Amino acid sequence: MKLFTKKPIEVLLAQASEQGDHVLKRGLGPASLTLLGIGGVIGAGIFVLTGQQAAINAGPGIVLSFVLAGVVCAFAAMCYAELASMIPVSGSAYTYTYATLGEFIAWLIAWDLILEYGLASATVAAGWSGHFNDMLQGFGLGLPHVWSSAPYTFDGSHLVATGSVLNVPAVAIVCLMGGLLITGVTESAVVNNVIVSLKIMVVLAVIAVGFGHIHPDYWHPLIPPRIEPTATDVQGHFGLPGILTAAGVIFFAYIGFESVSTAAQEAKNPQRDMPIGILASLGICTLLYILMSLVITGIAPYASLNNEAPVAIALGNVPGLGWLRQAVNVAVAIGLGSTILSLLYGQSRIFYAMARDGLLPPMFGTVNPRTRTPIWGTAITAAAAGLVAGLFPIAVLGELVSMGTLLAFALICGGVLFLRIKEPNLPRSFKTPLVWVTAPLGAAGCVFLISGLPAPTWLRLFVWMAIGLVVYFTYAYRHSRYHESKTLPAE
Repeated sequence: MKLFTKKPIEVLLAQASEQGDHVLKRGLGPASLTLLGIGGVIGAGIFVLTGQQAAINAGPGIVLSFVLAGVVCAFAAMCYAELASMIPVSGSAYTYTYATLGEFIAWLIAWDLILEYGLASATVAAGWSGHFNDMLQGFGLGLPHVWSSAPYTFDGSHLVATGSVLNVPAVAIVCLMGGLLITGVTESAVVNNVIVSLKIMVVLAVIAVGFGHIHPDYWHPLIPPRIEPTATDVQGHFGLPGILTAAGVIFFAYIGFESVSTAAQEAKNPQRDMPIGILASLGICTLLYILMSLVITGIAPYASLNNEAPVAIALGNVPGLGWLRQAVNVAVAIGLGSTILSLLYGQSRIFYAMARDGLLPPMFGTVNPRTRTPIWGTAITAAAAGLVAGLFPIAVLGELVSMGTLLAFALICGGVLFLRIKEPNLPRSFKTPLVWVTAPLGAAGCVFLISGLPAPTWLRLFVWMAIGLVVYFTYAYRHSRYHESKTLPAE
């Protein structure tokens, strides 16, 4: 039964009120939290995966994929908002699951979140590299292919060598953002707010200008005819199944709002500010995603968008918009950095929470007394994400991140229902509307989107989870602070 030991709610609430140089600094208000979420959501999803999934799976129907993903995400977001306002502690889904479903499930979701955040930052870095190189080429520069792309690509079922050595720009941007995070959360938030504001301005410019150059013929048919799987292409493409597959893959784009919930222990007034940050960032970003998908599939044939910089390529298809294409590349080169920062932030705070519970070595929970940031957790996260970003293509990474995100969201929806039954009297400054409808629909929607992901993604997830089980039983289980055989630590 030790596997299902729950972390007491009173311990979590005590942690939330701790003071001193050994804990995280509360320096984020509702605006910073909202921009943190937007910074994480408006990234490779809108600038890269939107075009790629339109070309590969959904055609112009990618807009329907975003509507479907946005609805499912909205259900999960309301559950997140309730838990974040009730348990204002770092750790996001890991912490909430530990308090509701027990340690073993919390470990599984934490291991899943490591995959989710680590690969998400690597995915965004890979997308950033493509736009960065396109920007350099616009200035007559450009990096050799051997040093600006991954040494492997994905042919739909296998990794294939490309002849490249390393995606150096992808590695560099991850290391740069990791270094910025280490300097301090307040300093990082200021830089993030400026970058996100610039990024939103560029997205709005693309939408505003692009709508004036749309060719409605590019939207027909909205859902291209289904191409059935074959012996060499086991996935198949387009049709309604393609809409579902694209919705599952692009779901990773919504991971950014979850990074708001990892900031609960650094929010100035978490009970009020966390729901605002989560729901506001999700609502704004969903609208921008839908509008952007309409624009890029309306100004260029969807089949031309399967490349590393689809928004820039789509703008290049319109005479007279070359200036905007280069502006997009410059903004993306700056703006995707905030997405990477947001994702590295979320991962390092999950490591921090796990280390405080004894499930990871203490170094992951060590806070620098001057910067009040978990230096080692941030550095290790950045190093691992940079290595993956330098070696692997965005297609494989995006699918795995979506799988992890959907599993986490489904468990959060279940956790909200559990606490409504088990702890009905706990203070809730935000309550999920119609929770007995919203939470089950959220969980069911996540499972539905998971069903549309390619089968090889499941195999990769099972391998990752098997590794997680080995780590849990060889280290985490033996060092847990909350097993019944041990005295609960004073907080």
